[in-house]
Amino acid sequence: MEGGGTQRTRARLDQWLWFARFAKTRSLAARLCTAGAVTINRVAATKPNRPVRPGDVVTVPQGGWQHTVRIVALATRRGAASEARMLYEEVAAPTRLADLAPPWTPLLEPADE
Repeated sequence: MEGGGTQRTRARLDQWLWFARFAKTRSLAARLCTAGAVTINRVAATKPNRPVRPGDVVTVPQGGWQHTVRIVALATRRGAASEARMLYEEVAAPTRLADLAPPWTPLLEPADE
């Protein structure tokens, strides 16, 4: 993923999420960042312009799943899905977001009569 003979050393988080196809649009990627839904190296990224570098571990929700990936490369454009897959490697198996939520328990137990 080189551009113009020089290799990039960092990129904006929202742009990388869009290039890697974790978000359908760049504005959606920016909203994920602003909401604090994305972490970089276990720290919540609250700004879409947060720089990322190869080697950073990113956790991002996508379609009911949480993905934890290591950035392998930076891109200069949004390419095909096969190109996007070359930008990262899975660090852990995707986790269902429903599995991450604590089980619901009622605040008040029903009274026995």
